[in-house]
Amino acid sequence: MTLPAGTDAVRQSLASFRQERQADWKAFEALLARVEKRAPCALSEDELLSLPLLYRSALSSLSVARATSLDSALIAYLEALCLRGYFYLYGARRSLRTRVGDFFLHDWPAAIRDLWREVWTSVALTVIGAIAGYWLVASDKRWYDAIIAPSLAGGRNPDSSAEMLRSVLYGDGGHFLSGFAAYLFTHNTQVSILAFALGFAFAVPSVLIILMNGCMLGAIFQIYAAKGLGFQLGGWLSIHGTTELFAIAIAGAAGMRIGTSIAFPGELTRMAAAARAGRVAATAMVGVAVMLLFAGLLEGIGRQTITSDVARYSIGGGMLAFWICYFYLFRMVRHGDR
Repeated sequence: MTLPAGTDAVRQSLASFRQERQADWKAFEALLARVEKRAPCALSEDELLSLPLLYRSALSSLSVARATSLDSALIAYLEALCLRGYFYLYGARRSLRTRVGDFFLHDWPAAIRDLWREVWTSVALTVIGAIAGYWLVASDKRWYDAIIAPSLAGGRNPDSSAEMLRSVLYGDGGHFLSGFAAYLFTHNTQVSILAFALGFAFAVPSVLIILMNGCMLGAIFQIYAAKGLGFQLGGWLSIHGTTELFAIAIAGAAGMRIGTSIAFPGELTRMAAAARAGRVAATAMVGVAVMLLFAGLLEGIGRQTITSDVARYSIGGGMLAFWICYFYLFRMVRHGDR
């Protein structure tokens, strides 16, 4: 029965209610604070056994408080206390090690397998862009300046000598080599972020960004191939490029998944379709950050210290084989062992 607000009966009822039950609330709150800050081992056996009893007592108090329209501040306090108790007692709790392990062993590879159509579409767009960039520069070298930004070109152009281009490939470029490597890593990171972030616009920006990135790759490759250094450039790029370009392809795929889900939501609303696609895409993008980190290490260390073309191709090919096996074959092997 609801008591009239502002009467002495209400004040007396509230005071009596608090006096009878407040000790249990405080005890429950203190125990929760200890286990949340430390671990269950911080409590004695009796205290652990008392947690569910105190939780049920808090739920009972909340039920009475709501039924009798007591103080709204007290109701809010009890709701927050019961919610904390519920999440501790019944919520799924995993250690950081378990969460990280699940991500690398299941969540990330599963997300890439889910995106397989978009990933290979992104790879195909990169190849198409590279062919187009190569052909455009080969047909008219003025296209090179239109495709490659001066900061990325680093002074290299179709008129550069073979000696100058070779010096970059084999470490004689000194400070320029390390500076260009850092710039290239930053550029590819930005491309990955943009390809993902702009995918919501029906995937059109993601497609254009991947195509343009391929055009830039093809344009740079053409000026080296024209001087007979195409094979050498491929080795120089492959050490980090197989990882970095694969990461960009995945980022573009994540953007495409969101964009196509918005454009073609099926039976879902556009927001629901975008949310479902976003969970897979976000998992993939966390993995892209890991891949870019690997690529940065390979670029900053391996590419500048290893000058053998065979070793460069071996490292680049080995990394590509590793990523393909990790994403697409690992689950097959694991299930086959069961």
